[in-house]
Amino acid sequence: MNKFKENINILIFVLFSSVIVCDDGDIISKVATSGANWLKLETDARAVGMGGAYTAMGSGISGVPYNPASIAFVDKQEGFLSHTNYVAGISYSVLGYSQNLNQSGTDYFGVHLFSLDSGPMDVTIDDANNQSGTGETFKFTGICVRGTYARRLTDRLRIGVTGKYIREQIYTTFMHTYAFDIGSNFNTGLYGFVFGMSISNIGPEGKYQGEGLTDYSVDDEGNYELSTEPFPLPMILRLGVTNELIGPDSEVMQSDDHKLLLAVDAINPIDYTLYGTLGMEYSWNETAFLRFGTHLAHDTASFTAGAGIKIGSIYVDYAYANYSVLNDTHQFGFRFA
Repeated sequence: MNKFKENINILIFVLFSSVIVCDDGDIISKVATSGANWLKLETDARAVGMGGAYTAMGSGISGVPYNPASIAFVDKQEGFLSHTNYVAGISYSVLGYSQNLNQSGTDYFGVHLFSLDSGPMDVTIDDANNQSGTGETFKFTGICVRGTYARRLTDRLRIGVTGKYIREQIYTTFMHTYAFDIGSNFNTGLYGFVFGMSISNIGPEGKYQGEGLTDYSVDDEGNYELSTEPFPLPMILRLGVTNELIGPDSEVMQSDDHKLLLAVDAINPIDYTLYGTLGMEYSWNETAFLRFGTHLAHDTASFTAGAGIKIGSIYVDYAYANYSVLNDTHQFGFRFA
């Protein structure tokens, strides 16, 4: 009976994963055809330090944007706080909390809040002969509120789903919509390999509203109505694999004090070409951490590095990312177990 139950759960995993990886290549291959691209920003210092190879590596509330199944690794409860100084004066912050819902450790829930701020920009006169400022300033802001439920189906298989509300605003115009993500994490039991899969930003198209619109349509009676064309959200397909090369649970080289993790992701956004990420994390005694990563076949993102330290039940993480022609970025994060 137990063997039959395990086979059924594995079948569920295969079917769940097939939903994730099936898609139309013509749709995914389109470049620069979606809006709300800030939804693709890296949100965890640990993940950034490893080049974003976090689909199979995520193990808490910080991994929710990469794979909703990540919170199914939370022991009892976990908090997360992060801040990033991004390029061109842009910054964003993340706050999250998740907990185990029952003693059996099968059900988990988490909340993840993301907020982006472009910083102040000058309002200029819309006149080809006069581009002087008006003395006013405005900002671009983006907010994403996520609620995630995950379930541990077996000791090796975890699945999760995220529902989220999305809003962005530019001066007097705004867009808001909703979407959801699905993901899975599967420990194969073969040579220590763990697979992760996810699909993000599944939802209706967004459309701008507000006083600042300049496009308009005219009905049969000659009435004008401000309007814009709708745009799709940046749907992302992720497939990742990780392995503990050195460590207490390694099938390659066992060690009680040292751990070395390797992670590789293939990422296929709807509005960009397929690219990959590669990351490594070394830890000593689960107290001090060093991380390195790189992006493969990406136009701007290049190598990354990071470090972390555990003080009691608090993890303090730092990450650096090089974006070639763009500025470097620095990110700090705190995890509370």
